Amino acid sequence: MSTALASKRPLPPSIGNVCGLEAGDHLTRAEFEQRYARQPDLKKAELVEGVVYMPSPVRLQSHATPHSQLVAWAVMYQSATPGTAAADSATVRLDADNEPQPDVLLYVLPSCGGRVRISDDDYLEGAPEWIGEVASSTDSYDLHSKLNAYRRNQVREYLVVLPQQGEVRWFELRADRYELLADQEGILRSRQFPGLWLNISALLAGDAASVLATLRDGLDSPAHLEFVHRLQNSGSS
Repeated sequence: MSTALASKRPLPPSIGNVCGLEAGDHLTRAEFEQRYARQPDLKKAELVEGVVYMPSPVRLQSHATPHSQLVAWAVMYQSATPGTAAADSATVRLDADNEPQPDVLLYVLPSCGGRVRISDDDYLEGAPEWIGEVASSTDSYDLHSKLNAYRRNQVREYLVVLPQQGEVRWFELRADRYELLADQEGILRSRQFPGLWLNISALLAGDAASVLATLRDGLDSPAHLEFVHRLQNSGSS
């Protein structure tokens, strides 16, 4: 093939700054953001350990339904816990090689002692205290490269829902290692966010009413009341 003909071929996405994102690209965070900005119709892409991931179309019962319930659950917690905030699919500038877009997250507001900040261009920077993901299988990068990135950046708690396996795994950071929280009679209870209780079987069954009822029990607990007071004191100091 002649040089002239070859030069008319489009450059692959991983070469130069001429194209958008492709799954598997190895990029810096700056390159990732630059290419992402060129694709306004792209709904979700993540940079995890320097590699671009672009999830496939979202299935209903194995992703969208538990995702929506987690969002409702997190927002209900936020509404009862001044000093905290929840977000759905927000881009997080975690570190130089990681810019994930978690399904749901909770964080303490910076004004109340939280560790994250909101950038001038409206992105979350740093590690939220709690992140939740819905994963397609145990082979998913949510339980491997992403888990390692979250652990290394000190995300205090990390929830992974595996609908197809009928599993919920809630990791807690202890001495730089993630360890699984043990459920108490089928309920997982956050240590980072007192009162954040999750009914495992209800979530997996798609029983939103029971998921929220269990959370209301957590919000009525003395530990949650004490946490709210602590946040209020942090915000006023």
